Amino acid sequence: MKNGKRIRMPVASWESSVEEVLQESAKDSSAAADLPEPKEECDSVAIAVEEEQQRRRRRRQTGRRRLDTAASGGCRHTLPATPEEQFDDIRKIKLSCISNKSSPILEQTQQLASQRQHKNWVSFRLSSQAPSAPHEEELKLDELETKHFVLVHGGGFGAWCWYKTIALLEESGFEVDTVDLMGSGIHSSDTNSITSLPQYVKPLTDFLAKLEDGKKVILVGHDFGGACISYAMELFPSKVAKAIFVAAAMLTHGQSTLDTFTQQTGINDLMRKAQIFLYANGKDQPPTAIDLDKTLLKDLLFNQSTSKDVALASVSMRPIPIAPVLEKLSLSDTNYGSVRRFYIKTQEDCALPSLLQEIIISSNPPEQVFQLKGSDHSPFFSKPQSLHRLLLEIAKIPPSKVL
Repeated sequence: MKNGKRIRMPVASWESSVEEVLQESAKDSSAAADLPEPKEECDSVAIAVEEEQQRRRRRRQTGRRRLDTAASGGCRHTLPATPEEQFDDIRKIKLSCISNKSSPILEQTQQLASQRQHKNWVSFRLSSQAPSAPHEEELKLDELETKHFVLVHGGGFGAWCWYKTIALLEESGFEVDTVDLMGSGIHSSDTNSITSLPQYVKPLTDFLAKLEDGKKVILVGHDFGGACISYAMELFPSKVAKAIFVAAAMLTHGQSTLDTFTQQTGINDLMRKAQIFLYANGKDQPPTAIDLDKTLLKDLLFNQSTSKDVALASVSMRPIPIAPVLEKLSLSDTNYGSVRRFYIKTQEDCALPSLLQEIIISSNPPEQVFQLKGSDHSPFFSKPQSLHRLLLEIAKIPPSKVL
């Protein structure tokens, strides 16, 4: 009570206060023994004590917590669950103790309880009013060079493979576009009819050509998509703020994707087993496309991905046109070389092993290299959150100063 008003305490505060009071009372048990016992005890008190003992035994069976009171009569009381019931029961205990000729120890105990309850309440109010820890500074999109991502899929994939990354980036406030390259995803063209890299990349180059003057995007290329964004960087360097290669072919002048993926180490056995060459023009003509054995997809591309994503890929992937893979790129320092490049390396990759990625990086060093631990060849499936964080980190890198 304070100034005639009842102060409602939190449950934890009442419990801790009563427990502390009881502990103080236990310490003074020897002193209590020296005090004169009440001269008279009425039968109703004895009956009440017996009923409390029975009630205590029943509550012990149900696991309810018990608290001993410091009453001179030695009664015990179990606190109810709600603060209102606790307050009323404590008041009843005090009244019953007073009716049993309260002792000086009881009066001291009640005084300590009142002081501690007030102290706990003040502490609670101060902690609740204290300012919370500052939140991590939010990403300020307006201060970025661009907040527009364009995601380019790899060979056999489609725009569908980025569904997790799209959602995460859009939730962070970014603008996101994806493209289905020619003969990929839901694009209507026949993969076997594609005869050049410019033809295959046309949906991407058409998108960049329509981009407003002065506007830039961040290109993200996965796998064979690395060669596709390299080609686009050569054509539209002023529209590309950054290029991010995710377990991708990062070509140099005069290289083809096949050259990049097979340099020094050769094609790994699993990749060779998974490849199925398609001959749309007849067996006596060069192959037109490469398909992948669906039974080996998980081991090759999705060894760290969920079964649901593997199932999605198995019904969505399409053959890879072979002509663009064999085409050598013409890349200049003036155009392609003027765009800032970043590489994200996948550590548990079975399709593009870590050693081969290191060779790609050392042959054409980017500005920075980032590691994705625990990721297979498809981090947009196996490590979407980690990939998202790296994309944001790269997006926040300020523009390089022009000397």
